Amino acid sequence: QMPLITGSWLTPRRWLNLQEYQSKKLMQDSGVAVQRFYVANTASDALDAAKRLNANEIVLKAQILAGGRGKGVFDSGLKGGVHLTKDPAVVGDLASKMLGFNLRTKQTSEEGVKVKTVMVAEALDISRETYFAILMDRSYNGPVMVGSPQGGVDIEEVAASNPELIFKEVIDIFEGVRDDQALRMAANLGFKGALQRQAADQIKRLYDLFLKVDATQVEVNPFGETPEGQVVCFDAKINFDDNAEFRQKDVFAMDDMSESDPIETEAAKWGLKYIGMDGNIACFVNGAGLAMATCDIIDLHGGKPANFLDLGGGVQERQVYEAFKLLSADSKVEAILVNIFGGIVNCAIIANGITKACRELELKVPLVVRLEGTNVHEAKRILTESGLPITAAENLDDAAVKAVAAIKK
Repeated sequence: QMPLITGSWLTPRRWLNLQEYQSKKLMQDSGVAVQRFYVANTASDALDAAKRLNANEIVLKAQILAGGRGKGVFDSGLKGGVHLTKDPAVVGDLASKMLGFNLRTKQTSEEGVKVKTVMVAEALDISRETYFAILMDRSYNGPVMVGSPQGGVDIEEVAASNPELIFKEVIDIFEGVRDDQALRMAANLGFKGALQRQAADQIKRLYDLFLKVDATQVEVNPFGETPEGQVVCFDAKINFDDNAEFRQKDVFAMDDMSESDPIETEAAKWGLKYIGMDGNIACFVNGAGLAMATCDIIDLHGGKPANFLDLGGGVQERQVYEAFKLLSADSKVEAILVNIFGGIVNCAIIANGITKACRELELKVPLVVRLEGTNVHEAKRILTESGLPITAAENLDDAAVKAVAAIKK
């Protein structure tokens, strides 16, 4: 997620990843109606939870971040990461084939993701599905409610085929959601009579949650009603403002990095943004736009980028060192191209970081450096006097040509 003030000293962070049960717990704590559920890490705990629920039907869900769980396959042989049953006794056996095993879905790698937690929840019948979301919308300079009586499906498809079924309410950030707005949205979603009041109450509670956790979006799909006359948030996705981490310590402490690329996770510790690719020329840049341009020009000259590593603005020597450590540990990397345009960044800091990294890490691959901008003359002097085998480049095109040529030697 990019910062709200681009080009400033704010460092872009990776998205905060919460498991389904964690999002549901946040909603529960704000008085939002969700299915009753327990979380288990062992098969015996899952069995106990199923008995404690005392529900007509139980749903057992493997907790991973990747989508497509229902059609996934475990390396234990079990098919499906989501199972429905009316018999609590089978939950322990099912959980024993999920916990500790890898679940492969269309969104995971070939080996899949190890399941460490399962959610044991009450399965409720849904008589009607609607869609409801609250999001920060730049065009309105604040929060907007979006709803549709057509839920349980991709909302983009509804917007394209039936735009008249998409309803919006602009929220005054100082005033909050007014009663008339909540009731009107509930009516537009098709809730009638007592259910309209109940839905309006849930809408207001969802807005309270949105503010409380500094969300950029709370999306409930489906926002449904049951045959017994309950309005329930069956599935929810919450996106958070990464720049609010300083005041949302408890929420960010729940971040599940176990499914992230370990290099990406390590990079994030140092305020670096890393995206792995399948080429062999490492790109070391400042700014997402420059990173994309660098990848394109390498490609244009017949090379393939190995990654996209963005230093951001307020870079220090230690970050440069850690970045080189990450790049040189990647066995695919056969050359490193440094492309820095110093506006906020001081080129001399980059140059000192490069020379320190080259000496201490005993860099074995060719290094091409193109620096431009703040304090560039001092930076070039540091590199020249270092006596290290660093190839200087005059511009981006020259740098890409030299990086590709270094591999071909």
